[in-house]
Amino acid sequence: MEKVLFASDELTGLIWASALMRPSKSTKDMELKSLKKKYKSKGFAAGVSREVIERGAQMLGWDLDRLLEMTLRAMAASEDAIAAEMAAYEA
Repeated sequence: MEKVLFASDELTGLIWASALMRPSKSTKDMELKSLKKKYKSKGFAAGVSREVIERGAQMLGWDLDRLLEMTLRAMAASEDAIAAEMAAYEA
């Protein structure tokens, strides 16, 4: 679990920043290709350490694409539940 958290912590920030740039403001319709394009752009979400993300993938024994895809899918799958929790908290 520690390795997964290390690998995905920085990456979730990059994915969410990418989602906010989309018309839908959602991860649910984001494709890996789009995420990889943002990942490669050093000026986008410049505070996100690509080195930490890559090191996390290595710690898990995964290639970078697998980590990107798995994290993106997990965020997309939980987005509605998180939005509902936030709405209930803000009410």
